[in-house]
Order: sequence, then structure tokens, then C-alpha cells
Amino acid sequence: MEYRTLGRTDLWVSLICLGTMTWGSQNSEAEAHAQLDYAVGQGVNFIDTAEMFPVTPVSRETQGLTEAYIGSWIAGRKKRDDIILATKVAGPARDPSRGIRTADRLDRRNIEQAIDHSLRRLQTDYIDLYQVHWPDRPVPSFGVRGLSALADRPDTVPIEETLDALADLVKAGKIRHVGVSNETPWGVSEYLRLARDQGLPRIASIQNAYNLLNRVFEIGLSEFALREDVGLLAYSPLAGGNLTGKYLGGVIAPGTRRDVARQFVRYDLPGQAPAAARYVAIAHAHGLDPAQLALAYVNSRPFVTATIIGATSLDQLRADIDSVNLTLSADAIAAIEAVHRDLPDPCP
Repeated sequence: MEYRTLGRTDLWVSLICLGTMTWGSQNSEAEAHAQLDYAVGQGVNFIDTAEMFPVTPVSRETQGLTEAYIGSWIAGRKKRDDIILATKVAGPARDPSRGIRTADRLDRRNIEQAIDHSLRRLQTDYIDLYQVHWPDRPVPSFGVRGLSALADRPDTVPIEETLDALADLVKAGKIRHVGVSNETPWGVSEYLRLARDQGLPRIASIQNAYNLLNRVFEIGLSEFALREDVGLLAYSPLAGGNLTGKYLGGVIAPGTRRDVARQFVRYDLPGQAPAAARYVAIAHAHGLDPAQLALAYVNSRPFVTATIIGATSLDQLRADIDSVNLTLSADAIAAIEAVHRDLPDPCP
């Protein structure tokens, strides 16, 4: 396993980060524990979750189960010191029926409530990396392209208030470091400015989508990652499974991600299928598994701190973790870049 520094912290995290958003819906507690056992045995020390998980699909009945499954593993295996544990506090709910608290806001009261609930479910005294799951302010995210006008609500929580609340959690010893997710270049800049000007905690990472079908991180955020050491924790590196080739031809098998999580329409765009087909063809032409090719590309990017993988079976997990052992040839990289020039970011 390869390890990289998390931002400017003293933490070394595995290049492969174990994602968990199917645990509690598609995966049972026993299956979650088996994945943790295998991943940790392979050198994975970085585990990512969120208070709202699982999200396949999002449900009030299952919300929090993912953290609870990790918590029961920690309690049973006594390996808390062996892992770097990351979780997230949810921003405002797009659909109020799926809200977690009475008001999913990023103000002090809600953040304090969220961390206490997460710590209890995770059966730990502290979180290594506590991330803002998405901004309080309206921004283009989850596949929305661009911003033509500001649409802040009168009650939008300022980033300063959010970061100040997180600073107090650091002082209290409940969290060690902070990060953001689904953020924009302006948001990252503002977090860094507040840390610099007001002595507040410096964000260590940004967790955004990044894959062969969505490389928009490279446009504005990669420079922040490289210059400011705010590395990317790349989620959805297989583009919701589309880069494995299993959905080519429009076939969606029962129980797969696209079957059980139909609310995620980010990859249901006209350009997805032709681009995915060409990337799958590159893998086959080089004798590679399409999923491993897609993961190896993300792993190789200099602005990536960790690639977050998610699997519903141990076979998938083994193949995903093994991607760290694959170095793409110059010819394979050139072929990938040729597709990107022809079909850039069909699923932002």
C-alpha cells in the first residue's frame, strides 16, 4: 500500500480510502465488518463515512447505520488506533423529508449536535478528519453545471461561523483536523483565508467527485490542492460504476448502484455512454480490467491524496484495492487523454 500526507497534518493515509456509503442498505453489518477486516489487512488505514450514510437510497430509517456498523467494528476489534477515521456533517437538506436534524444547517448548534451523534455511533472519542459534506450556501454541486447568479438565502450560515464552530471542536479534542467536500474554488479560498487571517483550523483536504467522466477538479481546484496542500479525496472514481462497463448497452441489473440509487442522475447524461465505452475499450486493448484502469488513473494524479473506493462485495473490494499495484503505460495514458480531448467531462 502507498501512503500520502493528509494536507499539512502529521497523518499518513493510505492511497486507497475505504468508502462506506452502501453499509446499512446494500451491505449488512457482517459484510461491513468483513470489508473492514480485509481492507485493513491490506494496509488500508483510511476509512471515510458520513452521518447521513447509507445513501443507496437515503432513508430516515437507515440514516446513521453506516457509522454504527463502523462503531461496532471498532468496539469489537479494538483497532481504533490503527485507522484514520473521517466522517462528515451534512449541510442543508435538498429534500426536507430526508433531513437528519430539525434543521440541517452548518451553524454551531447543528454541528455540535452532529458530532456528538457521530461519536456515539462510531464508539470513539475523536474523529481524525471531520468534513463539511456540502456547503450551507447554494452552489453548483452533485452534477449541476455552473453558477449564473448568487442565490444565498437570508439565513445562509457564513463559512466563518462554520469554521469557528469546528475550531472549538478541535480545542475540545473531539476532532483532530477539518476538511470540506463538494466545495468550489471560492469556498476553498475562503476557508484558507479565514484560517490565515483569524487563526482558525486549516482545511486538510477537499473531497469532490473525480473520475474519467468528470475531471472538472482540474480546472480550478487542482491548483489549490498543489499549491496549498489541500489534497483531493476523490470520490466516485468509477463514476457510479459506469467506468466498469457493466452498464454499457443500457442494462441495469437488479441490486446494482444505478438500480437502488436512482436519485443519483449525475451520470445519466447523453455523453456518458460513448465516453465510458471508449475508456472500457482502452482497458481491453491494454489487457486491463476497466475498473482498475479507471482507478489507476485517479491514483496517479499528483493532486490526489486518496482515492475513495466503495464495494458491495469482497471480490470488488479486492480488485479495487489491487489498483494501487497498477502503473498505466504511457500509451494507455495517451489514449485516455485523447478521449478526454474528444469528450471532455460529459458528467460534471
